[in-house]
Amino acid sequence: MKLVSVAEMQAIERQADAAGHTYAQMMEYAGSGLAAVVVEECAYLKSGGILGLVGSGNNGGDTLVALAYLAGLGWRASAYLVRSRAADDPLVNRLEQAGGKVYHHTEDLTYSQFAGLIKENAIIMDGVLGTGTQLPLKPDLAETFAYAKAAIQGKQPQPYLIAVDCPSGVDCDTGEAAPQCLPAHLTVTMAAVKQGLLKLPAYELTGKIRLVGIGLPDDGKSLPAWQAIQCFVTDRDWVRQVLPPRPLSAHKGTFGTALIIAGSVPYTGAVLLAGEAAYRIGAGLVTLAVPEPLHTTLAGHLIEATWLPLPDEDGYISGEAVEVIAHNLDRPTAVLLGPGLGVQEATSRFMTRLISGPVPAVIGFLNNPGGSRLQLPPMVVDADGLKLLANLVGWPGLIPTETILTPHPGEMSVLTGLSTQEIQADRRNIAEHYSREWGHIVVLKGAFSLIAAPDGRTAVIPVATPALARAGTGDVLAGLIVGLRAQGVPAFESAVAGAWIHANAGLQAIAQMGNTASVLAGDVLDAAVNVISTLF
Repeated sequence: MKLVSVAEMQAIERQADAAGHTYAQMMEYAGSGLAAVVVEECAYLKSGGILGLVGSGNNGGDTLVALAYLAGLGWRASAYLVRSRAADDPLVNRLEQAGGKVYHHTEDLTYSQFAGLIKENAIIMDGVLGTGTQLPLKPDLAETFAYAKAAIQGKQPQPYLIAVDCPSGVDCDTGEAAPQCLPAHLTVTMAAVKQGLLKLPAYELTGKIRLVGIGLPDDGKSLPAWQAIQCFVTDRDWVRQVLPPRPLSAHKGTFGTALIIAGSVPYTGAVLLAGEAAYRIGAGLVTLAVPEPLHTTLAGHLIEATWLPLPDEDGYISGEAVEVIAHNLDRPTAVLLGPGLGVQEATSRFMTRLISGPVPAVIGFLNNPGGSRLQLPPMVVDADGLKLLANLVGWPGLIPTETILTPHPGEMSVLTGLSTQEIQADRRNIAEHYSREWGHIVVLKGAFSLIAAPDGRTAVIPVATPALARAGTGDVLAGLIVGLRAQGVPAFESAVAGAWIHANAGLQAIAQMGNTASVLAGDVLDAAVNVISTLF
């Protein structure tokens, strides 16, 4: 599902109209698709009737078309014209000819008829305002929606509310919402998801999001504005398609080896969470490279892993550990660097030598000829690894092409020099800008995590939950991503699929725990197995 701004959607529609796919045709596609979704989602409420709140614009037109289709299918369908439409509007006439009823606010200024209609109908379809809404609402509309909101909340059981394209009163660019906005159970959006729907507070008002087409032609020449959209909302089908096959003839080498360089005495759990996540997503072998004191403590907790004890200083990886890593780079197909490392002087020296070199020559190892910089496998850098990386001058050019960077806003602040407030205020543009500038994949974590690639592709994960605002959940995410990368999944696809699985595991963990406060990182890891099982 593509994600668009209001201006982008308007440009797409203008180009489609100019190419011969008229606004009327787009409305027909949208309305019929909307009706199909209503039938699919609300068939159990058919006998209760459906009332459409209709505005004067295209959203009102989409709603009238849908109501006419539903009336033709035997639904008790009616429209309440919140805003007047043109005299002899063919869409109004069409609904009446199909057996539907039409009511006019201009004939019901005290809302008495409106109150009765809400009581009589099990489904309310909000088609008053569309994507061009500007806040605050005009006083007359604010009054109408306030009355509608009170009437809906006063009915028991409350009607099922469907928003057409977006809940009326939402700014589809910024995600701001009028206080009178009607919270929807379902939002049926047209052609593409509007970016404001995946921002707060609008997201809390949209309910479930479904997409319907408007019949856009596939010809890229006639619709360059549509073809230019490279930002999309990740869904299950997209993730399913990028996961690697698991043939019956496979052996552990088929699925690659993930080397996870992580951990310190204060942060012993990070490596276990990342290591198990890499295994659970399908990596054939996971090797955990940890400070030597951690090996004895942790080895019995993940018996499937192989271990690479590293020289340490007071429980932190030391600079001399690079030589051990260099001797063991012949097998890994992907490396995760960073969870729980700490930012001590010892780990700083380790990072400098690992990334910048020089490292003494390793006999018979082609990735380190003559003691030059190590030629590292595909990488994922997370947590303290990002902070250490930021200290190296010219770091974007020192790490492997399309390394996956997984910062939360605080770590992104360290990498960019921007404040967290600046980053959070413009998350998508920040992620895209620095992905292009650095030449690497940026996973900007948080509500609606963003994954940006240097080639312009951007994915949004349509999940926001406090269940993932807990120590250790980022280690699970990093492990999922490196596990996919180790199996040969391309960098961008690994990052997007890992982030989607992780986010949905958070939602499933909430369902299992019964609340968001009790979810631990281990619960998210356990739930990830269930999410992954739905993809095969």
